[in-house]
Formats: sequence, structure tokens, C-alpha cells
Amino acid sequence: MSASDGSLGDIPQAIRKLKPGKLVIASHNAGKVREIRELLGPFGIEPVSAAELDLPEPEETGTTFVANAELKAMQAADLSGLPALADDSGLCVDALNGDPGVYTANWAETPDGTRDWMLAMGKVEDKLAALGPDISRRAHFVSVLALAWPDGHVEWFEGRADGMLTWPPRGDLGFGYDPVFVPDGQAQTFAEMDQAAKQAISHRAEAFKQLVAAVL
Repeated sequence: MSASDGSLGDIPQAIRKLKPGKLVIASHNAGKVREIRELLGPFGIEPVSAAELDLPEPEETGTTFVANAELKAMQAADLSGLPALADDSGLCVDALNGDPGVYTANWAETPDGTRDWMLAMGKVEDKLAALGPDISRRAHFVSVLALAWPDGHVEWFEGRADGMLTWPPRGDLGFGYDPVFVPDGQAQTFAEMDQAAKQAISHRAEAFKQLVAAVL
């Protein structure tokens, strides 16, 4: 199956069960790997990260969250010979026509190739400020999880968390844009919440709930 040119609504859901054992987390993002490890803990899965296996980071050439999650998971599964789980996620700001969206990480890129998330959050804030004091600060996070097997079979699951952007950034418990995102119904940013509180409502946790129901 392939979703490179479509959305989740186009994807056939021929569910394959995931057996206990090793699973590659196809990410070099330490915060993301930590979250996924904790979510997988109760299910007899033995997570190993792409970084621990010295797997290369693929170029994220997709134009959708689904496409990028798929290519990361498929590469990791192919190179490792193990099932692989990849997440592609991002912040979509209503007033910025959904940006940074699928290019969320690109907004954090620095000339030396590292990622500076304070820089990325500042870019979002500067663009909103340029639109005026009354501009909407509504935003949402999207997470697409792609689970791939070495034979090329892939399953996809999508989660979303809606909220408001705040400035200046608050908290140091999260990663990425977490310090400027206050989810609906909460007073704290994702970066101010402890891990359990965030996982109860986050976009990644929502996608993971769907994965658990379908394949575990």
C-alpha cells in the first residue's frame, strides 16, 4: 500500500497485527523516541531507536505528514529487517494558512545543520505579530504514525490536538513547539505538563490509541 499522493481518507485499512518483540522507532529525535517508548511500554514491544542502530535519517521529501511518516518507517524497516514505527508531526497555525505544517522541522534549521526550536518558535511569533494584534492564535498539532514491515506492508494512524499559541514560551518538559502551545481546556503549555498529563491529550497519544486498537 502507498499513501504518498493521498490523505488518510484514501488509505485502505487492511489491519495486520504487530507481534511482541523488537520494533524500530524510526526517529533521531530524542524527545519523540522517549514519548513513543513510554507509550509502547505495556505491550511487550522492545523499542530500539534508529539512532541506536546507526540508521541514516532519510530526506523528508513528502508534501504530507502521511508521505513523510511512510518513507521514514519503510526505510527503517528495509534497512533493519524489523517492523518500524515512524511519526511525522507538525504544528499548523490557522492564521498562517496551516504553516509551518509538514515543514515544521525546517523552520528550526540553522546554517550549521542543527535545529534551534527557539528560533522556530520565534519565526511563528514574528509572522503572527506582523499580521496585527487581533489575529487569531488558533493552532493544532498533527501526528501521523506509520507502522511498516520489511515486506512493504504499512499501516497509518492520525491524531490531532487543538489549542492556542502563547508567547513567550513557557516550560521545559516538552520539545519542539511545546512551550508555545496551550491545548484546549488547559491552562498549561505542553512543555509545562508532566509526561502523563500530556500523553492523555496529545496528538501523538491520540494516534497511538488508534494504533493500539488496530494492531496490538
